[in-house]
Amino acid sequence: MDRFDAMRLYARIVELGSFTRAAHDLGYPKATVTHAIAQLEARLQVRLLQRTTRQVRPTPDGQLYYQRCVHLLAELEETETVFASAQQQPAGKLRVDLQGTLARHFVLPVLDQFCRRYPHIELEIGMGDRLVDLVREGIDCVLRAGELDDSSLVARRLALLEQLTCASPAYLAAHGTPRNLAELDGHRAVNFFSSHSGKVWPFEFRQDGQLHRLQLPGTVSVSHADAYHACCRAGLGLIQAPRYHLEASLRDGSLVEVLATQRPDPIPVSVLYPQARQLAPRVRVFVDWLAGLFPDAV
Repeated sequence: MDRFDAMRLYARIVELGSFTRAAHDLGYPKATVTHAIAQLEARLQVRLLQRTTRQVRPTPDGQLYYQRCVHLLAELEETETVFASAQQQPAGKLRVDLQGTLARHFVLPVLDQFCRRYPHIELEIGMGDRLVDLVREGIDCVLRAGELDDSSLVARRLALLEQLTCASPAYLAAHGTPRNLAELDGHRAVNFFSSHSGKVWPFEFRQDGQLHRLQLPGTVSVSHADAYHACCRAGLGLIQAPRYHLEASLRDGSLVEVLATQRPDPIPVSVLYPQARQLAPRVRVFVDWLAGLFPDAV
């Protein structure tokens, strides 16, 4: 095993916290992995890893070496791409995680275009809204909607998506159509909660330059966008969602926009990736392609 392969192996052990998982991920026998790390530590004359029965952790020296490894490996991949022949294209496995409704509306219907343009990239796609540990799970990038928490990840904003407040005609016939925030008193909502934190998201309204957050009562709370939409069409209350997810129902009349002059702020769409992945050609071309799918990129 050459030095760069040993560095790749070491980086995956640190990221996955396991010799066995790293061996499986890279396709090496467990014995080869153990021998390679022993050789690496002997060559560097430093202990890189602390081994317990449950987990493998880097020592302080091992953490510094890991950080150098990921940057050197990214630079190596970038350099090889720059000097490769014009016929060569980005290649390798690309692991991505996509927010479900964004994937179904914007990405999956045209994914064949990316695959034809970059036939040597093997895509592995996860879908959901859960929090993922990109480094530990070996994920190259994620596509998410919403404001981002402080993070060590690199974030590129792709778009701002307009949001609307809607209800079904049957609901409005029974409860009336609110014309301002004061008239929301007595109205009900289909509430949306986070599946990983349990937090119920408030309704937001921008009025006279001020953002108002309100918790509206309701008999149904959901954690999935399609269920949220379906409950609204069934007359169970008001919802707020991006326009793209509501457009078909607005056209066929099964939903009606309310409080159009007090719309919530647009919701940002971003792609995030670890700093070590930002130079990888396969990641860069996928991120650039994603950016082209959103017409209102910012």
